Amino acid sequence: MKKKIRVLVVDDSALMRKMLREILESDPEIEVIATARDGEDALEKARKLEPDVITLDVNMPGMDGLTVLKHIVEEEICPVVMVSSLTQEGAEITFQALELGAFDYVAKPGGTISLNLKQVADEIIEKVKAAAKKKLIFYKLLKRAKKRIPPRRKVVKPSIPEIKEIAKEIPVAVAIGASTGGPKTLMDIIPELPADLPAAIFIVQHMPPSFTNSFAKRLDAYSQIFIKEAEAGDIVKKSYGYLGKGGYHLLLKKASKVIRIRLSTNPPHLFIPSVDIMMESVLNVFGRNTVGVLLTGMGDDGANAMVKIRKAGGVTIAESEETAIVFGMPKEAIERGGAEIIAPSYQIAEEIIKAVNRLAN
Repeated sequence: MKKKIRVLVVDDSALMRKMLREILESDPEIEVIATARDGEDALEKARKLEPDVITLDVNMPGMDGLTVLKHIVEEEICPVVMVSSLTQEGAEITFQALELGAFDYVAKPGGTISLNLKQVADEIIEKVKAAAKKKLIFYKLLKRAKKRIPPRRKVVKPSIPEIKEIAKEIPVAVAIGASTGGPKTLMDIIPELPADLPAAIFIVQHMPPSFTNSFAKRLDAYSQIFIKEAEAGDIVKKSYGYLGKGGYHLLLKKASKVIRIRLSTNPPHLFIPSVDIMMESVLNVFGRNTVGVLLTGMGDDGANAMVKIRKAGGVTIAESEETAIVFGMPKEAIERGGAEIIAPSYQIAEEIIKAVNRLAN
């Protein structure tokens, strides 16, 4: 009989603990071995029971979620899936948690006490299972990444260029897609791109609508290029990155010599924004001068578009299994023939720069 995934559920709300237990145990492969109501209780049980995965509430009285997470990461107990609220504060704390070493997060659809938690039941189960699969090597991956990537510092950028200076032709587009594990990976890649990169960058990260603006600002603070959440009507600029707005597809429209951002809720898709739809829109405007990059994530969003980019003569890069938190999306691109280059996350910025320079000249 297959061994079940042993989960410790940590939340200060008795109702949330009950609902999380019900959701997780609805899957026959998961058992909740214990619950904890606060940080001290969580640490004691984590050390004693050595679970496979911990779901950890961000906001708790006493020892908060981030402090608990620091101890769990330092002691390498097991991967942690953060459970956060859909607020700007919740987003900020969640991104801090990912940088500290959380495996991933799930956002409660209804705030700290979420009666609608079952709306994200499938996501909770999928992410707990993905974390359990990586249990044995997750902390090794974190350590390798920390050795290779120096501590990030905030970047002071020059003033934003005037519109008249930036409506020049953009030689290349870089279209990047990511899902589970993506925020951490993007924070390792985007800051490594140079300020004068002769390309516009378009990023889709599967993320709740209330999180994308905070994530764009966080990326921008540590990156040499300008990063912003995509807004309808934005004029696309060279050396700028546009993060897809949660709840809208990121599309491009070219009129005269100016390319503008268009946002739409159509076509219907499992993910909005969708990597496939964004990449195909970029390909329609930039043609063979497109670099497609597919990073960690569940499922196959982006895999078909990567095939199209490669067939059109663009350059395609997929994250290798070595570093992918979830080797789903990149694996699908590789198996379908959509990946010209397969590289670990710590080499992808360099591969993007080489591809952009190759297409721009």
